[in-house]
Amino acid sequence: MKYSVIIPTLNAEKEIPALIKALQTQSNPPAEIIIIDSQSEDSTVSIAEKHTNVRVIQIRRDQFDHGGTRNLAIQACENPLFVMMTQDALPADSTCMQRLLKALEPEKVAAVTARQIPRADAWEYEKKIRAFRYPEKSRQWSPKDIPELGIRSFLLSDVCAAYKREAYQAVGGFENPIKTNEDMLIAADFLHAGYELAYCAEARVIHSHNHTFRQEYSRNKKIGWFLKTYSSRFGEQTEVKEGMNLVRQVQKSLLAEKKYSDLLRFYRNCAAKVLGSRVGRLTG
Repeated sequence: MKYSVIIPTLNAEKEIPALIKALQTQSNPPAEIIIIDSQSEDSTVSIAEKHTNVRVIQIRRDQFDHGGTRNLAIQACENPLFVMMTQDALPADSTCMQRLLKALEPEKVAAVTARQIPRADAWEYEKKIRAFRYPEKSRQWSPKDIPELGIRSFLLSDVCAAYKREAYQAVGGFENPIKTNEDMLIAADFLHAGYELAYCAEARVIHSHNHTFRQEYSRNKKIGWFLKTYSSRFGEQTEVKEGMNLVRQVQKSLLAEKKYSDLLRFYRNCAAKVLGSRVGRLTG
């Protein structure tokens, strides 16, 4: 079936040419690419408009919302399937979309997320975090798997995720307004509605960040607010167990490789996350 790719953008002139080219040269290319831009101050819009099968929707920057902006773009397309992406992600090869959509074929699967692999310049601990969160083995899960998987049950990342429009409409679309993690919340909605989700390790996108302490703190302040605000949607599942497992695995790996400076950088990153999350939970 035909599918659309939707990409929210802001000052993406450095990323968007390669991303559009990678999408248009896929073995199964999208019927259209929708760029929804929040008043970029660079040449993002003019670059996008030069390409065929690319449609640009422009909104005011103060109108941007993680859920509402995506809903607006989805309403503008009519294809039965759509793929959400971010401007800083890049398909790792020409089969990424084909593999992602193949994993979406089972009747009960509402959405599937791709595997994120780190950039070549990613810090060592960031590479290990990606490996923990996005392993080499694909999987599919249902509501009955929530007790076993915990917070990982709701892993659905709009960095690159494919959706069935029918399922998206059945749960009412993305929450709006919402500050962050619209993907995680709709994952919970899908599972509570009886749908299943999938992770396709064979569909790979290049995506990682070398965040500063301030950037990590700011990001996790929003996440802390999110997890507190929407805790009832996740039942009794919290991020604590998953976070501790991640810390143990990354720490063990860095120690085994005697990468002590990377370990110190990792601890600093963890401190920023914990502090940001706690402040977010307290202050909103």
